Amino acid sequence: MEWVAWVSVIAALLAVVAITLAILNRRALVGHGVPVKPSAAGPGAPGSAGGKDDAAHTQVAFVANPTKPGVPALRDAAVQACAARYLPEPMWFDTTVDDPGIGQARDAVAAGAQVVIAVGGDGTVRAVAEGLTGTDAAMGLVPQGTGNLLARNLDLPLNDVDALLRIALTGHTRAIDVGWIRVVRDETEVADDIAEADPAAVVPEETPPDAAEPSRDHIFLVIAGLGFDAAMVADTDEDLKARVGWIAYFVAGIKHLSGRRMRLEMRLDDGPWRPFRLRSLLFGNVGRLPGGITLLPQAVIDDGILDIGAIDTRGGIAGWAQLLGEVVFQRFGISNDLPNKIGKIDHLQAREVRVRSREPQQLQVDGDTIGSALEVSARVDQRALQVRVP
Repeated sequence: MEWVAWVSVIAALLAVVAITLAILNRRALVGHGVPVKPSAAGPGAPGSAGGKDDAAHTQVAFVANPTKPGVPALRDAAVQACAARYLPEPMWFDTTVDDPGIGQARDAVAAGAQVVIAVGGDGTVRAVAEGLTGTDAAMGLVPQGTGNLLARNLDLPLNDVDALLRIALTGHTRAIDVGWIRVVRDETEVADDIAEADPAAVVPEETPPDAAEPSRDHIFLVIAGLGFDAAMVADTDEDLKARVGWIAYFVAGIKHLSGRRMRLEMRLDDGPWRPFRLRSLLFGNVGRLPGGITLLPQAVIDDGILDIGAIDTRGGIAGWAQLLGEVVFQRFGISNDLPNKIGKIDHLQAREVRVRSREPQQLQVDGDTIGSALEVSARVDQRALQVRVP
């Protein structure tokens, strides 16, 4: 059977599995505006209904992506939920194209908010988290996106808006790690090197549109990566994603199954540089993805350790099939120790990692692309963000 036919077969199987999982996990639509019952949280908890005097001193703010369906109704429900708990009327900040939530979160804290609730997709959650990292304010979540990655890893009830508001307003506060990835060397520096070697060389006057912003730390709460996963995210059709959710990522991934493997060098903490040939390299704070997929089973959200998944396949479809089996089995604590595997994921750990590539590689953070780079570093800040959990 030609490899194209094999790709078609695998794509069909993945589509069936993905559709089934999507039906089982489909998020209920927001927009009912039903008041939330008063919380039974204990007295003294910030925002709890344990006493009017305690609650009156807890200011809540919402940072919302106004393009998400149901946000106006959710705003009404938020006001009612706060009133039901004797909380002051919440502050409300809308995200913009220029500021997806970082500035709004900081403005909320500056205005006295002790709890800042992110309403939107993973990009909004990531931006609000960046604005709150290192502060005493707690972040609540009312996820409205496709992946809702952090919410899944915190075991939040994605299909219950009332419960999400209750947890955000009166749940427990847990300190979690945040990851950071920095572009150390991007494509523009390659052009600079060429120009120095050959003054006649043509060098772009502007940074390529897909080149990552240099010298800036990009926060991630779940998983960042380069290679296959980032290329898949970059090629995902937004219209299709709006219609079918995270299944759109599978469709985009099919196109990259036969892509070139990366030639990388990686350094963990103060160790030596080591060569790798990989399909994808993941840096994880936690490891659970939609569809019940656990890529990094050893990842703990508050241990101060960066979990690294080095993914490689050879032998075409057979390699990807073996990789899929390994990912499925590791969810149940079963490891494949057979030699000469053609599809594998090696697990590493470090507090800081540095990676350099021979060719520019796409980067993604929590499902958002941030461009491409030749050299990156990643690290983790232990328990730098306060989050509301059940």
